[in-house]
Amino acid sequence: PNLKPGVAVVHRAADVKYSVPEGVSVLMYHMIGDEQGNAAIMTEANLRIQMNYLRDHGYHPITMQELYDKWLPEYEKTVKSTKSATSAWAYCSGVYKMRVMDIRARHVKGCMEEGVAVIRGKEQHPTATMKNQIKSLFNMLLDYALEYELVDRNYSRTFNLTEETVKEIQSVKKEHIAFGDEEMDLLWANASSKQGVDILLIQCYSGWRPQELGLLELKDVDLENWTFQGGMKTDAGENRVVPIHSRIQDLVLRKYQEAEALGSPYLLNWADPNNRNRKNLKLTYARYQKAFERIRDELKLNPNHRPHDGRTHFVTMAKRYGVDEYAIKYMVGHKISDITEKVYTRREFAWLREEIEKIK
Repeated sequence: PNLKPGVAVVHRAADVKYSVPEGVSVLMYHMIGDEQGNAAIMTEANLRIQMNYLRDHGYHPITMQELYDKWLPEYEKTVKSTKSATSAWAYCSGVYKMRVMDIRARHVKGCMEEGVAVIRGKEQHPTATMKNQIKSLFNMLLDYALEYELVDRNYSRTFNLTEETVKEIQSVKKEHIAFGDEEMDLLWANASSKQGVDILLIQCYSGWRPQELGLLELKDVDLENWTFQGGMKTDAGENRVVPIHSRIQDLVLRKYQEAEALGSPYLLNWADPNNRNRKNLKLTYARYQKAFERIRDELKLNPNHRPHDGRTHFVTMAKRYGVDEYAIKYMVGHKISDITEKVYTRREFAWLREEIEKIK
């Protein structure tokens, strides 16, 4: 029928200003049928007119990719990093073009179990930890959709991780291990000759997270009082001042001078001789991980070691040599729940240095 879109709308009040006077009011109809005189019932013919109008004027049900693009900037305002979300989304290409209203639990599970991401040119499948991140991402995305009434149920929250996945995540978390005495001897023996070993040793005597190492700035390194300041992830971990242990002071000084020569604002850099781009010196987690794995394999260290183990080693050694537990928590950026001990942060800084120097 040759009708304007507006004629399909039942009881359009003349005294009401519509945002699209000649367009369509989008309603939730109770029923599609032919009953006359009932405003809650829309005829199929009129519904088709309205739906065709929406289609012809660029309206369409929002896709998962569009939802993600709308949600991410909002999420970014609430967190320090969106890396876990963006990494998880890379495995969800199977639902990018799906309508949000069509997403069900099986689609979320499909991304978790069968999702594929291309990382540095290679296809990768989700690890147990990544499956957890994908599940969390969908929880948040569909919560957002629910808030804006794009869906009436968050199907991602209708199921839990499988028992096998939970066990796998737990086993991965247990893999952080300290270096043995012989392994430490090997690292010290190669501190000057093998690239990256000096950075690993600095981590072993300071407890920085792998991501934090690459964020330490020269302006926050005090070579007179031998401290460096940095940190991330938690309020307790941010901007914490850590004494530079005497065993790594020469290493830190060397890295400081190296950074100045490179013109870098960061203490630790990755000046790869095989990298033609001399401006890209940033010590990213990916670069540190690659260097760590090479060091581990070339020196034949325990194959179960991972980039976080330098931090684990610091905590293990601190406990072995009787470092005060609250000093450990402060230096590694862990929250202190004991209110009576929170005052330790106001103690003489010399106390922290005395404690860290207990480590041999």
